[in-house]
Amino acid sequence: MDLMEKIVSLCKRRGFVYPGSEIYGGFGGFWDYGPLGVELKNNLKHEWWKTIVFLREDVVGIDAAIIMNPEVWEASGHTGAFTDPLVECRECHQRFREDTLREVKKKIIQKSSSGRVGAISLSGKEKKYAILSVTHKCPNCGSEDFTEPKRFNLLTEVYIGVTEPKERAYLRGEITQGVFVNFRNVVDSTRIKIPFGIAQVGKAFRNEITPGNFTFRSREFEQMELEYFIKPDEKEGEKTFEYWKSQRMEWYVSLGIKEEKLRLRPHKDDERAHYARKAEDIEYEAPFGWNELEGIHHRGDYDLRNHKITYKDEETGEEYTPWVIETSGGVDRAALFFLVDAYSQQSERTILKLNPKLAPYKVAVFPLVSNKEELVSKAREIFLSLKGELSVTFDDRGNIGKRYYSQDEIGTPWCVTVDYQTLKDNTMTVRDRDTTKQERLPVDKLLAYFQNLLK
Repeated sequence: MDLMEKIVSLCKRRGFVYPGSEIYGGFGGFWDYGPLGVELKNNLKHEWWKTIVFLREDVVGIDAAIIMNPEVWEASGHTGAFTDPLVECRECHQRFREDTLREVKKKIIQKSSSGRVGAISLSGKEKKYAILSVTHKCPNCGSEDFTEPKRFNLLTEVYIGVTEPKERAYLRGEITQGVFVNFRNVVDSTRIKIPFGIAQVGKAFRNEITPGNFTFRSREFEQMELEYFIKPDEKEGEKTFEYWKSQRMEWYVSLGIKEEKLRLRPHKDDERAHYARKAEDIEYEAPFGWNELEGIHHRGDYDLRNHKITYKDEETGEEYTPWVIETSGGVDRAALFFLVDAYSQQSERTILKLNPKLAPYKVAVFPLVSNKEELVSKAREIFLSLKGELSVTFDDRGNIGKRYYSQDEIGTPWCVTVDYQTLKDNTMTVRDRDTTKQERLPVDKLLAYFQNLLK
């Protein structure tokens, strides 16, 4: 099995992610998060919110509605520009995004010392490539016969009302617009001054033509976004853009993503979103290639200008349309890439080396054996004493070795075992997931010990 197959299997087997509506055959592009998956996502969102909002004085948060007045999407340009090229296979009639089907055919050439250019074998040392053609191949039937591309809007339509005709609206294609339409409300109610940011975490929906790569490209997903407002000034814009690029890269590394697996990639002119003056992606090297983890966008005044919103400086009386620097990350993509990055196999052990702050359970509590009531009772006592403060699980299935392996597989950083010595001196064994080292600690020191490690 390749790595992605192992991740998908682990997610289903251990309760991270299930196919949406699985008992009815699933539904493409939709996923359900199980008991461990929802904890992982909540931990990710908590760490993001703590970093972006709690620890800063210049950022506040909101939670805007998923369905907004359709005029919002007209003004933002999404009804006209939020599109992908769609092609249909003439053989099997399946539809695909054109950019996912491109196959570039190349010829290898080499320039000899005499200046002549000719085709050479793959073993040649100085290879150059000449592109012969760009083709499409249907992943369903293999045909190369497709219709001409047509533009396809990604917004998902919904209909509101109790009588016909109902009013057409949209599930939001991005959570950003909820910030912009509330800009004046936030300024008036908080008296916050530029430069400042508005943060939001929430669901968004896109009618993706070809969802795929597990949870990477879905039709329903969750975003973590910051819109940071500044004066319309080129130097200020460049400085703020570079600042947030650095901040966001550091955040992923601080939570355990391997630095060599991350890179920043500037968008080319023909791939930038309709609202972006400048854009770069933080990409992760996944098993299916380098792919976007988070986007950093210089949106300029595009959105506030289209919504006819301005800002007035109360001290100077100056009025202007602010510029916006945006950081837009996917919760689902981040969760997937943290799982991929943490996945490790050592002999027969599968280990998720998740940062303890992200791990679904921080601690697992065991009795050494499950058929001795005094050990089970003491273990449950310790479990309940920790449960109100930490995410803790209790496990008395099978032997102690299998329990350790089971907790390693779901990323639990520490296991606490109650044994016969515990009954004598009130100490127990604490095992570290990554090193497998063990130490004995007294019961009354346990909580402080774990809280210190989680700082």
